[in-house]
Amino acid sequence: MRIVLQRAASASVTVDGEVVGAIGPGLVALVGVADGDDAAVAERAADKTAALRIFPDADGRFDRSAVDCGAAVLVVSQFTLLADTRKGNRPSFTAAADPALAAPLVEAYRARLAALGLETATGRFGAHMDVALVNDGPVTIVLDVTP
Repeated sequence: MRIVLQRAASASVTVDGEVVGAIGPGLVALVGVADGDDAAVAERAADKTAALRIFPDADGRFDRSAVDCGAAVLVVSQFTLLADTRKGNRPSFTAAADPALAAPLVEAYRARLAALGLETATGRFGAHMDVALVNDGPVTIVLDVTP
């Protein structure tokens, strides 16, 4: 599972002109599910997301987690994070999980974040989504969690 976390002042996802998910301060989690990922990977990824200390303390140092801050997380599926660009000019997505496997794992990731006490919102799996965010910092972290 590959996740790009972006610290955001606010963010939203729009599908066909309708806002389907929105948060205030928190994280945008762009989630790519790899072939071979399972529920344990989704849980570990959510635990890491919730505990990662990327929010500033009173001195401006990265010392607070999303849980510490009561941050929200906007979870957006994004299979393109698994693109292989080593050969040619057209990315290959063969490392990405089949949608039938990926959709429940993205939901398992979101559900675990919620179980950890974080407010969550989502995009719409498989839809063409317009993602808007005000990047805070900017702070962008890539998490790779493997089986």
